[in-house]
Amino acid sequence: MPAPAAIAIGAHPDDIEFYMAGTLLLLKRAGYETHYLSLASGNCGTVEFNSATTRSVRQAEARQGARILGAQYHPSLVDDLEILYTLELLRQVTAIIREVKPRIVLTHSPQDYMEDHMNTSRLAVTAAFCRGMPNFKTVPVRDAAEFEVTVYHAMPHGLCDGLRRRIIPGAFVNTTAVQKTKREALAAHKSQQRWLDRSQKINSFLLAMETMSLELGRMSRKFKCAEGWRRHLHLGFCSAEADPLRDALGRDYLVNLAYERALARGGPGL
Repeated sequence: MPAPAAIAIGAHPDDIEFYMAGTLLLLKRAGYETHYLSLASGNCGTVEFNSATTRSVRQAEARQGARILGAQYHPSLVDDLEILYTLELLRQVTAIIREVKPRIVLTHSPQDYMEDHMNTSRLAVTAAFCRGMPNFKTVPVRDAAEFEVTVYHAMPHGLCDGLRRRIIPGAFVNTTAVQKTKREALAAHKSQQRWLDRSQKINSFLLAMETMSLELGRMSRKFKCAEGWRRHLHLGFCSAEADPLRDALGRDYLVNLAYERALARGGPGL
């Protein structure tokens, strides 16, 4: 029987390492076949080089990051700021979903500080939803496939949405044991430090990742370092009780009971 598959779908090279890599590493340890897809090439992440040079540099960094994570690398599909919710791009993302047949999709928060992240989330969700629709044609052509898939949304940058409202995870994953490897994979994106320092005042993206991991660990009240996740509604994807992250990670997965109680009361989970 083939190993179950999980795919991380991020917007730019380094997003997977920043928000999702710890969970991807733990799934690899749990026996999953893991996949790495950044939709955009990262070509705009520079103040030094032209687009072609930057695209090439960042592709090499992404390949190295995926290698460190032990994940199968998938090439980017568009350039930065071209992650738009279009039929053309949806056909491409759906083709990858049908090929990989993931039991788990890890992707961005539906609410975040930039459109590329949010559009990536939308595309990943729709691609997973239409995996089994034979009348939806993909590029390249991939046959429709029936399988259960559960979509998990990572935390937005700064743990807030674009209107500064706090986002609370529905579950925490204990990344303490793999934090060193997560940091190594993020550090592979060497070209990004000067860009983020200048464009977004993130004076150390490694420190920013560590700070976010520690804050989520503090919020869990159990783990030192953590990644936070919200599980997408099951309708059209999987059974109501499906939670394959919980099943795969066991004690390294902690459901946020306060979040679940808020959902039961009809609250937004913010």
